[in-house]
Amino acid sequence: MSIPTRKYTNQPTASLEHTRRSGVQRILGIDPGLRITGFGVITVDGASLGYIASGIIRVPEGSLPERLLVLFQQITTIVAQHEPAVAAVEQVFVHRNAGTALKLGHARGAAICACASGGLTVAEYTPRAIKLAVVGTGRADKDQVQYMVRSLLGLGGELRADAADALAAAVCHAHGQRFVRALAHEKRI
Repeated sequence: MSIPTRKYTNQPTASLEHTRRSGVQRILGIDPGLRITGFGVITVDGASLGYIASGIIRVPEGSLPERLLVLFQQITTIVAQHEPAVAAVEQVFVHRNAGTALKLGHARGAAICACASGGLTVAEYTPRAIKLAVVGTGRADKDQVQYMVRSLLGLGGELRADAADALAAAVCHAHGQRFVRALAHEKRI
């Protein structure tokens, strides 16, 4: 079993106690996979985004139920450790191989169940919507997504693609919620 570890030089921008007291929202982003799942936790304070943690969960070989259980347990641990209010999970896009898409769907299911069991609201976004929210185009490549995630969160050093994708999902949710709040405010005026 692989325990998620932060391998990056980036430092959290807000402590858990500060987040609780100030009403800052924590968002857990998840890029699900059956072999490697990326995760990232950010804070949202108005228009400001902050980095808390990111990493990967390496799921060991074994039967499908064993692998899904490991994924469920690891995400449950991340939820307990970082106490996010909401999770943003990347949706499955249609693969050429239906078997691969089905297995990825199982991994997503385990991740979503872990978040729901922790009391989180779960939002789902397509890869295209995430790229559009983070980069400005739904056809962005992995390097562009990583660059913008590092830029938006003020991160130094390299990010694994899976962790960057998870952080991008969280940023996508943050941007979407900001838009919803602005729209609601406009309707009240």
